[in-house]
Amino acid sequence: MASNAIDQTRRMLSLVTYLRERPGAHVGDVARAFGITTDELISDLDVLPLCGTSFRGGDLLDIDTDGDRIWWHNPDDVAAPLRLAADEATALLVAARAVSTLPGLRESDRLALLRATAKLETAAGEAAGASSRLSVTFESEGGVFADVDRAISERRRLWIRYYSPARDEVTEREIDPIRLVSVGHTYVEAWCRRSEARRTFRLDRVAEIKILDEPSAPPEVELRDLSEGLVQPAAEDPEVVVEVGPGGRWVAEYYPHDSADELPDGGLRITLRTPDPASLRRLALRLGRDGRIVSPAQLADSARQAAREALDAYEKDLGAYEDHDSQEHGR
Repeated sequence: MASNAIDQTRRMLSLVTYLRERPGAHVGDVARAFGITTDELISDLDVLPLCGTSFRGGDLLDIDTDGDRIWWHNPDDVAAPLRLAADEATALLVAARAVSTLPGLRESDRLALLRATAKLETAAGEAAGASSRLSVTFESEGGVFADVDRAISERRRLWIRYYSPARDEVTEREIDPIRLVSVGHTYVEAWCRRSEARRTFRLDRVAEIKILDEPSAPPEVELRDLSEGLVQPAAEDPEVVVEVGPGGRWVAEYYPHDSADELPDGGLRITLRTPDPASLRRLALRLGRDGRIVSPAQLADSARQAAREALDAYEKDLGAYEDHDSQEHGR
C-alpha cells in the first residue's frame, strides 16, 4: 500500500541525517536502507531541495543526484541552530495543533507531536500566546474520514453526494467501502452501487455523507498496488495526444503518460491513455492558449466546440452587462 504523508515526512527527516553522514551515497544503497524503491527515493530527493531553514525561503537543501550517487553540497550552511521569528513560531504551532487533531493519526505519532509542540511553546515564549488564539480545523474532510472509517469497521454501506470535477457535477451514490488510502490526498476505495464497479472517491470532494443501516457487501476484489500512483491507465485504454506550450508543461507532472516529447517552442507533445477521453475536454479548456488536443480527431473537435460555446456565452454575458451599464448611465 502507498505510504501516507506522515510516513513520508518521517522518512525524509531521517533521510537528511543519513545523507549528511554519507556524502556521495549510492542511490541503490540508500533505497535499500530505507526499504523503498529507487523511484520513491528519487521522488523524495525531488522534494528535499524545496525545503530549507526558514518559511521565508532561507537556505534550501542543495541536494541532487546523477542517478548513481547523491550529493549534498551545503550541509554546513544549514546546520546552524535555528532561531524562529514570531510569525514562524506562530505558524508552526498552529499547524502542529491542527495536525494533532487529524483522525487516523497514530496515537504514538500524536503524542510525539504534542511533546514537540510543548517544547516549541516553551522556546517560542510570547509567540506561543499569540498562536493559542488561532486555530485551524479539518472539520469537513475529518468528519468524512471518521464516517468512512466507522463504516469500514462496522461493515455498513454509505450514501454520499460526490462532486466529480471531470464532469463538473454532483451525484448521489451508495457505496460499499473497502479501504482508505492516502496518495497525496485521502481516498476511499469502494464498490459503487450506481456504476456496479470499483471506484475511488477523494474525501474532500464528498459534499455529504450518511452511514446506512444496510450491510456493506462489496464483491471480492483484488486490492491494487497503489505505490506507483492512484491512476494507473490500462494498455487497452484509448490513446490521447496533447500538445502544450511552455506554460502547460505541468500536465506531464500531473497526468500519467506514455511519453512526453520536447517541442521546438519549449512545449511538450504528451501521449497518455484514459478510459474516459471525454473527461480531457476540461483539461483543454483549462489550458486555453497553452495547449490543445491533437488526437483523436473527434475529441479535438469536441474540445474546440466546447471552447467556442464557452466564448459565445462569455461574449453574450458581457454584451448584456454593457447594455445594462449603458442604460444605467443614460438615466
